[in-house]
Amino acid sequence: MKPKKLTFMLLLLLFIAACFLAYSNGANDNFKGVATLFGSGITNYKKAINWATITTFSGAVAAIFLAEELVKNFSGKGLVPNNLIQTPIFAIAIALGAAITVFSATKIGMPISTTHSLVGGLFGAGFMAVGSEFNFLKLGNTFLMPLIVSPLMAAILSLLAYLFFKFLRKKIPSLNIEKPTLIGISSPKILDSLHYLSSGIVSFARGLNDTPKIVGLLLIINAIDIKISMISIAVIMALGGLLNARKVGETMSKKITKMNSGQGFTANMITGLLVTTASIHGLPVSTTHVSVGSLFGIGTVTKKANFKMIGKIVLSWILTLPIAAIMSAFVFKLLELLAS
Repeated sequence: MKPKKLTFMLLLLLFIAACFLAYSNGANDNFKGVATLFGSGITNYKKAINWATITTFSGAVAAIFLAEELVKNFSGKGLVPNNLIQTPIFAIAIALGAAITVFSATKIGMPISTTHSLVGGLFGAGFMAVGSEFNFLKLGNTFLMPLIVSPLMAAILSLLAYLFFKFLRKKIPSLNIEKPTLIGISSPKILDSLHYLSSGIVSFARGLNDTPKIVGLLLIINAIDIKISMISIAVIMALGGLLNARKVGETMSKKITKMNSGQGFTANMITGLLVTTASIHGLPVSTTHVSVGSLFGIGTVTKKANFKMIGKIVLSWILTLPIAAIMSAFVFKLLELLAS
């Protein structure tokens, strides 16, 4: 095959691989922000996923202006030599390895982290390409530490926040009854509105945090403007959520812990705060890890946490990185052989 034709085919394959990853990401992640709305019975699945789609898409558009640092991090810059980053094969291997991992988990209803899958892909393809030249120190400090710390922080903060709100309810009796407040609106309606708002914030934060990670793989396609890339990825993520989010949605909403509206609101508030802050500062935290951590924190204090399901989810998290790494390394080697 002629060099120009080969280059075109590789760039096309890269775009397709990034789209597959975006679709898988939407299918596994889009419902997570609104899982508490569905789980606490405030709304049905259809309304919840529609709200998630709108707010996630808004976050993805905002990423054009707010998340440039994440785009750089997930291009592989600093982990491997710069000349490798400009190689389509490297980016294709990362995208396909991560996409296959996330899509497979989605099919069995496991809420895993696209971020974790991408980190695994970066490691697998990068190590296969450069061996000991791979920057293990940056992998640990920039990528792994936020992924490990964030769910623990979310669990602790959501637990403390819930205890604080519980204390307030005891001190302010009107927060517990369904009579009109001073402005003529019942407390439950105010809480439900706040819950919707918090779910929208979480979904917005997810779009803000995840879109740049996928777009980072497309940086080598200089013919595609970064803004167009962001919008394209956002649209495909939305489709993935609309068409394939049900199984993961059921797991997040019904199988981690039973919750009421106030508990769901608390979990969402903590998740949105942590993920938005991380996105603006370029920290690649996982919305999945943070949201599950928040729900687990609530379930722990209410003593309704499903520890068996949490165990399965944690196991899927442990397996995510090595599976994505193996898949990406295999794809990289295969493409390298085919292109030689």
